[in-house]
Amino acid sequence: MATPSSSSPELPLKPIPGGYGFPFLGPIKDRYDYFYFQGRDEFFRSRITKYNSTVFRANMPPGPFISSDSRVVVLLDALSFPILFDTAKVEKRNILDGTYMPSLSFTGNIRTCAYLDPSETEHSVLKRLFLSFLASRHDRFIPLFRSSLSEMFVKLEDKLSEKKKIADFNSISDSMSFDYVFRLLSDGTPDSKLAAEGPGMFDLWLVFQLAPLASIGLPKIFSVFEDLVIHTIPLPFFPVKSGYRKLYEAFYSSSGSFLDEAEKQGIDREKACHNLVFLAGFNAYGGMKVLFPTLLKWVGTAGEDLHRKLAEEVRTTVKEEGGLTFSALEKMSLLKSVVYEALRIEPPVPFQYGKAKEDIVIQSHDSSFKIKKGETIFGYQPFATKDPKIFKDSEKFVGDRFVGEEGEKLLKYVYWSNERETVEPTAENKQCPGKNLVVLIGRIMVVEFFLRYDTFTVEVADLPLGPAVKFKSLTRATDMV
Repeated sequence: MATPSSSSPELPLKPIPGGYGFPFLGPIKDRYDYFYFQGRDEFFRSRITKYNSTVFRANMPPGPFISSDSRVVVLLDALSFPILFDTAKVEKRNILDGTYMPSLSFTGNIRTCAYLDPSETEHSVLKRLFLSFLASRHDRFIPLFRSSLSEMFVKLEDKLSEKKKIADFNSISDSMSFDYVFRLLSDGTPDSKLAAEGPGMFDLWLVFQLAPLASIGLPKIFSVFEDLVIHTIPLPFFPVKSGYRKLYEAFYSSSGSFLDEAEKQGIDREKACHNLVFLAGFNAYGGMKVLFPTLLKWVGTAGEDLHRKLAEEVRTTVKEEGGLTFSALEKMSLLKSVVYEALRIEPPVPFQYGKAKEDIVIQSHDSSFKIKKGETIFGYQPFATKDPKIFKDSEKFVGDRFVGEEGEKLLKYVYWSNERETVEPTAENKQCPGKNLVVLIGRIMVVEFFLRYDTFTVEVADLPLGPAVKFKSLTRATDMV
């Protein structure tokens, strides 16, 4: 029996529009539309217009021959999307990356926590370990990150001075993120060789797993070649095997406290370490690789008026509080709103998947739809969190959108963490265990910028994973705290 996903008034039940086309050919057609003929956003936008619905059927990449079944029900509005968080109705087993799963070779031949469904006992054991471990490192969050940021700003200013025109932010940010993640999650500091090579090793490890979901951005004349290389057969593990082994050994030798705690909870040290590397590389480093350029893209392009207001709030509060503390951060309402707005308008992880455990009735703004047991559900988060029926000027970056009582009410429609922003991660849900840490370091990044600089300008381009940000100018603060 189908169960409604919401307590909202019942809306007319309609068949889910759309379709999958002919076997084999339909998924390939949709793949070419998605990557080459239309592009990702237009792929979804055109189908919303065609079907007059934010819920429809389509094939999602990669399709043949990587995925055996590419059929999904697509959700593109803020009301239907949250069904993907309801693990009583939606299964999350082996569906992190969608309609396919990378080889277990990439994760030490085990299914890490991210691929487990909460109904599996091991999921709650591992998730509880992560949550308790992060809580035990709480006092390191701010000082470690500020230390890593200080080095990043020196490098950024040096690069801008050398080039005299423009400085790439992404590479500096990646190095800083790797340093912070390693020092936070292990008991040591990366040596100079690991610090230099670690970001690249994680990058390749991520690319070889996620390539089937992306386009390199080659000229269209090479689209067939690109499609054959990265969308037709899975990329093998062996080119990144050596790098992964080095990362694993570095964490294994430096993470005694984490591994000891894992053993106390009945988790094998090797399995715990592979999970730690996944948490560090996929969740933390991979997330920061997108988060920081995205944050500075939107703050940078927002202009001097927002910069002036942020600088005033940041410097006044830090001075009144006697330093940068958790309490000081909580008092900066514009700062908090700016970070939430960046996470809303361009969430670090745009896709969410699940498989219906039972017949489910979901609701969009104007209709109800029945999803059958076993069907795969896909949500494209940037459309759900830019739902024009929820957010005014939804396509526009509005820095103070979440300021005040009315603004805070909208936080329940911010979904970047695989849950509503108003929900906290637990061992029983699939929400990002580092949700609060991500928000915290996003805020600190902005605070540290405006403690040092009055304003800055950036140049922005698209990458397969997040934006590319280059600094054109940095104006030193005239009244540094």
